[in-house]
Amino acid sequence: MSPKLAATIPQNVAVLNFPFASHPSSLLRFIRTISGLAPDIKFTFFSLSRTNSSLFSGSNNKGLDNIKPYDVWDGLPEGYVPPSGHPLEQIGLFLDKAPCTFERAIKEVEAEMGHKFGCLISDAFLWFSGDIAEKMQVPWVTVWSGPRPLLVHLETDIIREKVGAPGQEDKTLDFLPGFSDEFRASDLPKEVVFGDIESPLARMLHSMGQKLPQATVVAVNSFEAMDFKVTEELKKRLQKLLLVGPLHLVRPVPSVVSDEEEEEEEKDGCLQWLDKHKPASVAYISFGSVGALPPIEVAALAEALEEGGFPFLWSFRGNLEDFPKGFFERTSIGKVVPWVNQVQILNHASIGVFVTHCGWKSVLESVTYGVPMIGRPHFADQNLNMRSVEVVWKIGMRIEGGVFTKTGAIKALEQALSLEQGKEMRRRVGVLKQLAQEAVGPNGRSTQDLKALVQIIKS
Repeated sequence: MSPKLAATIPQNVAVLNFPFASHPSSLLRFIRTISGLAPDIKFTFFSLSRTNSSLFSGSNNKGLDNIKPYDVWDGLPEGYVPPSGHPLEQIGLFLDKAPCTFERAIKEVEAEMGHKFGCLISDAFLWFSGDIAEKMQVPWVTVWSGPRPLLVHLETDIIREKVGAPGQEDKTLDFLPGFSDEFRASDLPKEVVFGDIESPLARMLHSMGQKLPQATVVAVNSFEAMDFKVTEELKKRLQKLLLVGPLHLVRPVPSVVSDEEEEEEEKDGCLQWLDKHKPASVAYISFGSVGALPPIEVAALAEALEEGGFPFLWSFRGNLEDFPKGFFERTSIGKVVPWVNQVQILNHASIGVFVTHCGWKSVLESVTYGVPMIGRPHFADQNLNMRSVEVVWKIGMRIEGGVFTKTGAIKALEQALSLEQGKEMRRRVGVLKQLAQEAVGPNGRSTQDLKALVQIIKS
């Protein structure tokens, strides 16, 4: 190929997605950010057909001219009927076949294009992407969420050596750099600390922790001042760490929601409803797209809101029958809707506290809009995020006893919305908000890291 012809071919990047929970939308947001900074790069987004259909259908195609979906096999046997609940079995079946499935799909697309991919980007869970990138002889860029959970995964072997026996849940983690004695083994995902290292999730997380130090770049959706000491430790363990967030502040990114969801928000009029409330007076409640409260906790939290007279906006995707009988008829101070634009809601002056599951995306959005948190974590990194919210940044509190009771919820809401403790949390989170905005400013560290990342992908 002549140099002149090579120069006319745009850089093509393969993107490998972990197609479960909120990972697809998070990875697509990352790719959209990169594509906005480098519109000459073409991306192929490899994922399951159902994921691609959801992410790229209808109005979701806006602004995605240089990002194309490509469907891969889900690894499920013909006629497979998934069990109800968390898709652990489906994840295991997918991961068993994924290395060969992705590698085959990459070769198919390269044959269609008539030239090779120049870079491989993957969700960090897909640890085997490093082996694929090595065969392709291209850089491997992998994407992660919060810094502290990442350090935990890199130190899994040490954690298991120090802790990994049942009954040690209260053992402190001060042997880990950047962790105080206020962190406990119970704050970590059980797959990291206890149990069979060969179970699908534990094997995936362990393999990821072993493989990530070989990545060309690990890009994390955070900013340096958020967790400086942990960031310094990660830099010692990785070839190159780039903190490129908060991504939702970097630039306007086309929404990943559908027309129906946009209409839902307009129909529900959440922002107009919030306009009628005093500053920092409303509790915003959401437990993410995957986590759901047990019915008994839904009822307890609803009773607390009603008895305490707390104005609230609740994004709720569960069964409305879980609410106490007559709750909606009796309660005029609150609003329950199936979906909201969370960034817009958290950025509204009337929001005084975010009642959350403490997924990293929610924590980061709460920080960047200066909203304290009440946490009720469920699984994965949520407990560790909650502990950081409590003891590192001191910008929120875990619900008393770890589950919602009417008494515990009233106590937490009063502290956050009315008492001095809430005012102090708001002051502290306001400092982090300012640091986040500086990080993505014209001369901010995250802005610099994003530019460096684009250059590595282009190279």
